[in-house]
Amino acid sequence: MSELKYIPQPIGVDDVKLPTGLENLVELMARQVHELWAAERIKQGWTYNPKRDDTLKHHPCLIPYDDLPEDEKIYDRKTALGTLQLILKLGYNISK
Repeated sequence: MSELKYIPQPIGVDDVKLPTGLENLVELMARQVHELWAAERIKQGWTYNPKRDDTLKHHPCLIPYDDLPEDEKIYDRKTALGTLQLILKLGYNISK
């Protein structure tokens, strides 16, 4: 069997500027991204440990969002921001 090479092709959103006032939404979505990820990991039997171990299902990020290191929060914020940018790029509106 030949090896398939996966080449990611995300829709470019660098040209999409988030409207003013949605910064709080990015943070709320980042928190939700973390909560969903953590809930799924816990459901799969993962537990908190300061040292990650995939075999033992230990992960240092199984902690509340507010306690995450800033680099982990940035990762979640990028996911949230990219999702919002895609929504806008596809022509949807975000309003409160």
